[in-house]
Amino acid sequence: VLAGPAAQPQANASQRGLTPPQRRGHLPSPSWLGLGVAGRGAGGAQKGPRRPHEQRLLLLLRSYLPTPRAVTIWVPQPVPGDRVFGNRALGSSWLGGERRSPLQKLYDLDQDPRSTLAEVHRQRRDLLSSACSRHTRRQRLLQPEDLRHVLVDDAHGLLYCYVPKVACTNWKRVLLALSGQTRGDPRAIPAHEAHAPGRLPSLADFSPAEINRRLRAYLAFLFVREPFERLASAYRNKLARPYSAAFQRRYGTRIVQRLRPRALPDARARGHDVRFTEFLAYLLDPRTRRDEPFNEHWERAHALCHPCRLRYDIVGKFETLAEDAAFVLGLAGAPGLSFPGPPRPRGAAASRDLAVRLFRDISPFYQRRLFDLYKMDFLLFNYSTPSYLRLH
Repeated sequence: VLAGPAAQPQANASQRGLTPPQRRGHLPSPSWLGLGVAGRGAGGAQKGPRRPHEQRLLLLLRSYLPTPRAVTIWVPQPVPGDRVFGNRALGSSWLGGERRSPLQKLYDLDQDPRSTLAEVHRQRRDLLSSACSRHTRRQRLLQPEDLRHVLVDDAHGLLYCYVPKVACTNWKRVLLALSGQTRGDPRAIPAHEAHAPGRLPSLADFSPAEINRRLRAYLAFLFVREPFERLASAYRNKLARPYSAAFQRRYGTRIVQRLRPRALPDARARGHDVRFTEFLAYLLDPRTRRDEPFNEHWERAHALCHPCRLRYDIVGKFETLAEDAAFVLGLAGAPGLSFPGPPRPRGAAASRDLAVRLFRDISPFYQRRLFDLYKMDFLLFNYSTPSYLRLH
């Protein structure tokens, strides 16, 4: 689906120095952005108005490809009293041309053959785009709530899709520091404050027109991690640690009651001793996703951030966290802000050791089923099949 008047020719790889409006075409006219807008049929003929439950918004798919593409997102009729930020001004001075945006800086770096990190991220973008083309089929329409994980920094022109267990607490701390809500070292911000609802606006909080403007003009980034190492970290942090009592009561009790027939009353009531094998069986049980969506800590990264529907300019990785974070902060104009380092110097190695130890006792049959469940994350983000798995 092309977004009508918004479907302007976009720049190819030789034009990456252009500003975002030039590269992505002009903003759609108001008639194409408002609720109740009609679609276009064959030959561009205008159809009649849609009923409220059928109203849709065309959001441009952010792309470097010469052929413009668009993604359709279903937008429900606003309910009086809903929290909508549609009238909030984009308070970034770079939108008025006063300074260069992070997106413009990235395109300038793309033209500089000496910029090794820019080349690394260009290759990651290309690999992601290629994997999306090969492995994704017809996808459902996105709804505004699907953008809940995309956080917004209007002052610096940033969109960050957070993936739990991939340094998202520290990224939220950094965004709070960038926004001026806190002063000093981001590491001094308590984790519960970083995760407090409402501290950082989400893309889902804005009106459809404002969502579209930000998707077109802001630098979008996410950070990913080897899927099974992320899964092992989620298990240890949320189900195996004594300080996770609330999480254990919500999910641990459910796992024990469903998968441990002769569980002791204490385990059934507290859910404090869930075994890794039980956790994996819970993930593979069809009833789990039928009853409710996966918790964000073990939901697949592609299901949280929709990288085949939204264009990400930077795909950072947990394995190269320090370098990638510094690159993003440099683009944002905050090179003096230090990204909090991992608490343990052997972060990446310790993460892999934990996964190796936990998956050692999982049968090849269940390893294969679990790999199939998380396969898209491996494919989209260019992770090899872990050597410790026995899939054949």
